[in-house]
Amino acid sequence: MLLQNDPSLNFNGTDFIIEGLSNAPKFQYLGFIVFLLIYLVIIFGNASISSVICWDSRLHTPMYFFLMNLSIIDIVYTSTILPKLLNVLITKNNTISFWGCIYQMYFFLAMACAEVLLLAAMAYDRYVAICHPLHYMALMSLRQSAGLAVTAWSIGFLDPSGHAVLISRLTFCASRLIDHFFCDVIPLLKISCSDTSKVELINYLEGSLILSSAFVLTLVSYIFIISTIVKIKSTEGRRKAFSTCSSHLTCVVVFYGTIICLYMRPTTSYTPKQDKFISLLYAVLIPVLNPVIYSLKNQEMKSAFMKLKSQLAY
Repeated sequence: MLLQNDPSLNFNGTDFIIEGLSNAPKFQYLGFIVFLLIYLVIIFGNASISSVICWDSRLHTPMYFFLMNLSIIDIVYTSTILPKLLNVLITKNNTISFWGCIYQMYFFLAMACAEVLLLAAMAYDRYVAICHPLHYMALMSLRQSAGLAVTAWSIGFLDPSGHAVLISRLTFCASRLIDHFFCDVIPLLKISCSDTSKVELINYLEGSLILSSAFVLTLVSYIFIISTIVKIKSTEGRRKAFSTCSSHLTCVVVFYGTIICLYMRPTTSYTPKQDKFISLLYAVLIPVLNPVIYSLKNQEMKSAFMKLKSQLAY
C-alpha cells in the first residue's frame, strides 16, 4: 500500500492512507455493520439525553446540564472518526486529504480535552452535592455551571491548536500510510521525517498539565466524597450517596486510563495493534456507555423519558 518510499518527496498537501482496523474483506463488511449500529446508538442515545434534558424543566440542574454537554461532546468527537471509518470499510477508499487529516486530529483532541475537563467539573459537582448539600444551589448555580462548561469547551478548542499548527508544518516523506483507523498525533509523528521532538514535548507537557490538573481535582473531590459517605450511619444512606457518583467514577477510570496509556509516553513505545484497541475503548465504547450508565439507570431520566413518551403518544 506504500505508493512512495523516496524520502526526498514531501507529501504535505496531498493524501494520506489510513490503514484501518483490518484488511480482511470479511471483517470489513462485518465491521461496517457493527460500527454503523454503534454509531447510530451513540447519536440516538446522546441526542435523546440532550433533548430530554432541554425539554424537562425538572432536569434543569447542574448535574444534568453537565450531562447534556457530555452527550454533545460524545456526538461530536465520534462524528470526527466513525463516518470516515465507515466509508473506509464499505468503499475500501482509505485515502484522506492532508488537511482533512489535520482537522480530524484537531477536533478529536479538542473534544477529548473538553471531556476530561468536563468530567472534572462533574466530580466537583458531586463533591458539593454530597459534602455540602445545604450550600449546593449557592455553590453550583446554573451561572457557575455554565462558566465551568464554557471553560471546558474553550480550553478544549484552544489546547490542540498548537499541535495542529506544528504537525501541519512537518514533512511526511518516508511514507504516507497512517497505521491507525483515524488521524491521531502519534501515528502522524511516526511517519514524519522531520524532527518531531518539539511536538512530542508540547504534547507531553500540555497533556500532563491538563490531565494532572483535572485528575487532581477529581481525586481530591472523591477523597472528600468517600470520607463523607463513610461517616453516614445508615446503610441505605451510604448506598444512595455512593450511587449518585458511581457511574461518573466508572467513566473517569476508563477514560483517564486509556488517555494516559496512549498519550503520556514517548513514540518509541508505540505499538499499533495495542493502541488501536485502546483507542476504540475511549473513541467508541465510552460514548456508548455514557447514555447507559449516566441516564438509563437514573430514575429521574427514566421518569422524564416516560413523560415525554406519554405526551408524544397523545
